[in-house]
Amino acid sequence: MSDLTVTAPGTPASATSSRPGSGSGTPSMPLRDTSRPRGRRWWSEVGWRHVVGVVAIVYCVIPLLYVLSASLNPGGTLTGSNDLFRTVDRANYAELFGTDFPSWFVNSLLVSSVTAVGTVLMGGAAAYAFSRFRFSGRRGTLTTLLLVQMFPQMLAVVAIFLLLLALGDVFPALGTDNHLALIMVYLGGALGVNTFLMYGFFNTVPREIDEAARIDGATHAQIFWTIVLRLVAPILAVVGLLSFVGTYGEFIIAKTVLQSSEKLTLAVGLYQWASDERNAPWGLFAAGAVLAAIPILVLFLFLQKYIVGGLTAGSVKG
Repeated sequence: MSDLTVTAPGTPASATSSRPGSGSGTPSMPLRDTSRPRGRRWWSEVGWRHVVGVVAIVYCVIPLLYVLSASLNPGGTLTGSNDLFRTVDRANYAELFGTDFPSWFVNSLLVSSVTAVGTVLMGGAAAYAFSRFRFSGRRGTLTTLLLVQMFPQMLAVVAIFLLLLALGDVFPALGTDNHLALIMVYLGGALGVNTFLMYGFFNTVPREIDEAARIDGATHAQIFWTIVLRLVAPILAVVGLLSFVGTYGEFIIAKTVLQSSEKLTLAVGLYQWASDERNAPWGLFAAGAVLAAIPILVLFLFLQKYIVGGLTAGSVKG
């Protein structure tokens, strides 16, 4: 029969605790795990993570340093940049602005910015309607929008090209070799998945806020523009960022729609340089790639606080 210890009310627990097998009232000390050496235990718990992190960083940084070194190499070749930063010369950057690169850069910024803003506004309005209104076919329409996105956009390249050719005869601004036509294609291509993504986030906004605003006389448009959009700012930033990044470097649709050299985007223009097998200006190509990465880097720096919150909050309820 085991001994029972009766503790008077108010007695500290430490006064009655003891080591196993000891009848004294000496407080027990925590036992240290000495089965493995400290170094081996650190490696199994933390050390291997540091090694994986360092390998991943090196794997990502070396190509960036190589391209940066090639952009500063006056030889104009990639093979001459094997010794990183052996020579540093800004001649490629100076020569870059004497080509069509500035036009390509502005075209990419224009198309991507307008597409991002349009995607946020159109997707936000559609997500608000699906989240707040109850109408026949609401669930089926939302599911259909998502299912359509399962098919890659490459399947519609021929259809898009023929459609733009026909539209160009009636409304030239929507024909081939026009930025407006390219923007319209981009807006329609990602509307479904962006609407579904924002729909889950809109559902996290309490409906009581809408009801209180309607009691005060606010319309649905006023509620959407002045209240709801401010509360869902994280997902708007995420959708806008993803839309900008996706269209900024898009190649297939832009190559199909645009033909004039001065109207090309960065992806198509830089590809033209790299596709010249005999006289490819690799120094200009590397310098253009470095400058082309700056807008994406700036956007990530300014919107990084919204990225995680915007992607995770919408998955909680929907």
